[in-house]
Amino acid sequence: MQQEFQLQVKPEIAQNQEQLQLFVAKNKRLNAKDIHHVEILKRSVDARQKNIKINLRIRVFIKEDFKESPIEIPHYNDISNAKEVIVIGAGPAGLFAALKLIEKGFKPIVIERGKNVRERRRDLAAITKNHIVNEDSNYCFGEGGAGTFSDGKLYTRSKKRGDVHQILKLLIAHGANKNIGVDAHPHIGTNKLPKIIQAIRETILNYGGQVLFNTKVIDIIIKNNEVQGIETQNGYIIHSKKIILATGHSARDIFELLHNKGIKIEAKPFALGVRVEHSQQLIDQIQYHCEIRGDYLPPAPYSIVKQVKNRGVYSFCMCPGGVIAPCATAPGEVVTNGWSPSKRDQPTSNSGIVVELKLEDFAAYKKFGPLAGVEFQKKIEQTAWKLAGETQRVPAQRLVDFTKGKLSHNIPKTSYLPGTTSVELGNVLPDFINKTLQNGFEQFGRSMKGYLTNEAVVHAPESRTSSPVRIPRDRKTLEHIQIKGLYPCGEGAGYAGGIISAAIDGEKCAEQISLVY
Repeated sequence: MQQEFQLQVKPEIAQNQEQLQLFVAKNKRLNAKDIHHVEILKRSVDARQKNIKINLRIRVFIKEDFKESPIEIPHYNDISNAKEVIVIGAGPAGLFAALKLIEKGFKPIVIERGKNVRERRRDLAAITKNHIVNEDSNYCFGEGGAGTFSDGKLYTRSKKRGDVHQILKLLIAHGANKNIGVDAHPHIGTNKLPKIIQAIRETILNYGGQVLFNTKVIDIIIKNNEVQGIETQNGYIIHSKKIILATGHSARDIFELLHNKGIKIEAKPFALGVRVEHSQQLIDQIQYHCEIRGDYLPPAPYSIVKQVKNRGVYSFCMCPGGVIAPCATAPGEVVTNGWSPSKRDQPTSNSGIVVELKLEDFAAYKKFGPLAGVEFQKKIEQTAWKLAGETQRVPAQRLVDFTKGKLSHNIPKTSYLPGTTSVELGNVLPDFINKTLQNGFEQFGRSMKGYLTNEAVVHAPESRTSSPVRIPRDRKTLEHIQIKGLYPCGEGAGYAGGIISAAIDGEKCAEQISLVY
């Protein structure tokens, strides 16, 4: 017999199967000898009180043996000679669209401007060591897209959009730890993601799909408002009447291509700010109300939202036990992001702290039409690069100094490997963003005692939180509202905000194609 229960237990009990079984027996008045296994279905940390608890949803096997069913890659039919669908972009949206197309009996041709995940590492090293940015292969572009090197946080509020559990199962089947199906805020880790992404590529190839690296799309061929195919920078033309456009939030050349061809795109509000780094020990002390985090607790995250003069100021992509990375996609700009390895065992934590922007904030760039937000981003990133000595060193300021508008005389060493340059960040950020952040950090300090410290370092900018452009599509068919056969998809099209939501959107676009092609 199997029964399900909700429990709250001490962290050490949640980590030990034998202790957990004894706790369940006592708490639920069961005979301990009758309990053969306790399976954890969901797990989360409740740190609201001094005595921290773990919330569990469990399945208890009573007088019944537990047999774990392995999660395996689905068996697909060979689609080598099936109808072809072009998928532009090999990030989460593009890869999961490709898997869904194979499931539905179509042949995906995945076009990726960057390199495969192994070769891509050399270009990441060049950014860090030599301050050289490859426009087609960097933290945002290349196999797996920005998702490969953006921590692998899988938490999403998009549960109504699609089957989150199915996405997690596919990731587990391709090598992710099965705990991502259990934890309330699942996380893979940047060190684990490359092999998983490579395994997904192998699945696509094994069943007859194609994946083309170092292949940049320079034109989408359109006739009578219907797609006919694409042209690549090598002069190749690939024909298909169905194209999934999943190029990510930083593919500015694609936005420009669409705009120049008269294909409708729209400016979209987004958020922009800084990335702040604290010691992980300090964040643990604040969140767990203790001097030293216990062995049974994960490095503490935080999530915080405040309002400053009708603008949201909030934490974004918080990375416990993580590092800050250089994420520029073109020479002449500085961009930051953050990630954590699977164990989240780095001595520092970091988070984007960003300000909600509105379309009227881009008024000075209205001559660029729907690309106004892109130009707003560019200006800040290029200013950061100039103030950092035209290198990938990042403009930085101690946190209290930042709130007071005071230049820091020195900057402690941070996890950002290209290095820092002491800059008054009011010279990088527009005045309204700078002042909003200053006020926001002061409010954070009142809510999280100890957070507002001059040992923390602010890095600027954190500017690629989401796409500054939306590519409008029909709500039901998911086709572009103007161009038949073009399916704008994922973060870059303005319809997702992370790995899981992008993957779900990729699947949805593939499903729609399967209904009409």
